[in-house]
Amino acid sequence: MAEFIVKDEVRKGVTKNPGLAAGLVRMHFHDCFIRGCDASVLLDSTPSNTAEKDSPANNPSLRGYEVIDSAKARLEAVCPGIVSCADIVAFAARDSVELAAGVGYDVPAGRRDGRISLASDTRTELPPPTFNVNQLTQLFAKKGLTQDEMVTLSGAHTIGRSHCTAFSSRLYNFSSTSSQDPSLEPSYAAQLKRQCPQGRTNPNLVVPMDPSSPAIADVGYYRNILTNHGLFTSDQTLLSNAKTASQVNQYARNSYLWADKFADAMVKMGQISVLTGNAGEIRTNCRVANG
Repeated sequence: MAEFIVKDEVRKGVTKNPGLAAGLVRMHFHDCFIRGCDASVLLDSTPSNTAEKDSPANNPSLRGYEVIDSAKARLEAVCPGIVSCADIVAFAARDSVELAAGVGYDVPAGRRDGRISLASDTRTELPPPTFNVNQLTQLFAKKGLTQDEMVTLSGAHTIGRSHCTAFSSRLYNFSSTSSQDPSLEPSYAAQLKRQCPQGRTNPNLVVPMDPSSPAIADVGYYRNILTNHGLFTSDQTLLSNAKTASQVNQYARNSYLWADKFADAMVKMGQISVLTGNAGEIRTNCRVANG
């Protein structure tokens, strides 16, 4: 019943706005990498504390909060105090993957909600789009995830969008010797420059992560990397290491392999430092800790 309610709210949200599927997958990732999968990403800021959701890493780019709120309201009406916000986020990410990729998987339940959310944590716990393959590998290892799983989970960039500010350093004033990143295919760079003009300060300018199929989770992400069409440094860097490049090649040729391993990696990520037993709480409202 609980999972059906969440799935229904995700389906309604994604039907209205297909981009929410990517938003909900990203929300789960950003939640789990900070203090574990405890729904800390949902807590609102207070006069005395800036929460994760209002950090530059999450605001204005993170979306899908209204889907979680709607699911929580329905669940509290039928089974109050039973289903945690952390479980709702995990279920919603799974349902989003199913809608975008046609891949379903079982999500273990039983997470409890945390009471702490600090914007400052995002600076050290989330990988910025400028990370190289070694930095990514180290950060994922800190969370108990392998390099193989890092490459697999990076495939989530097959759906969704990015704000121009996340990659504009690759287009303009890249280094003292090159104005744009030489690892970016020139015609793709020219296209991105048209979409993200230099000096344009509009924070709402966005481009699709995978222009060929922005709402469908497929291996286009890996094929793009092979042709130097990776949007972020953290995407294109996967070709700079023999082992990760081999994996990119493998996934680009075999969508079933990626989908299968992606589901497994999502389940494992969803178990990072979870609160169980008497730890944490079951929030009544996902935006505020219980009084």
